[in-house]
Amino acid sequence: MNSEKCVLCDDEIDQAYSPMKEWGIDGHLCGKCYSKKLSEFYPGDHERVNLSEK
Repeated sequence: MNSEKCVLCDDEIDQAYSPMKEWGIDGHLCGKCYSKKLSEFYPGDHERVNLSEK
């Protein structure tokens, strides 16, 4: 099995996320690291929304 690893934490990725250009990261992120980076660049409360139900 050819599994991809997160460039920040080296965990296996189930769903790959691409970092924003401003982050200066080359490679894919896992969901946990992507969320962490989002909160670093956009501080405050964030509410996840499932738009697929509309």
